[in-house]
Amino acid sequence: MKIASTIARILLGLLFTVFGLNGFLHFIPMQPPTGLAGQYMGALFVSHYLVIVFLVQLLGGVLLLANRYVPLALILLGPVIVNIICFHAFLAPEGLPLALVTTLLWAVVFAATRKAFAGVFAQRVEI
Repeated sequence: MKIASTIARILLGLLFTVFGLNGFLHFIPMQPPTGLAGQYMGALFVSHYLVIVFLVQLLGGVLLLANRYVPLALILLGPVIVNIICFHAFLAPEGLPLALVTTLLWAVVFAATRKAFAGVFAQRVEI
């Protein structure tokens, strides 16, 4: 399990680092989506909301690659992955397989670091 989680952590870190950097440097040429997906992405781009998304992706990816603060990286990337899955499930289904692979990688890394999240899943905490 340790080897699988290490491979998943590195792949997930590379994925989010590359796509986070691409949001700023545009080194991967991509056609803009069409239809409703294009309108949605256009609104996110014009509002500069994507700057925050790319920054969170880059930070999470770098933390995973550095093997530092991995639980924090998973917390940062979790909502990004949920949004990626929803975007591809409802607006651009052709990207859904990669979104599901990304989710699987996240789950493998989460399973390896689940002890760090033990307090989150406690039913009740006495103060």
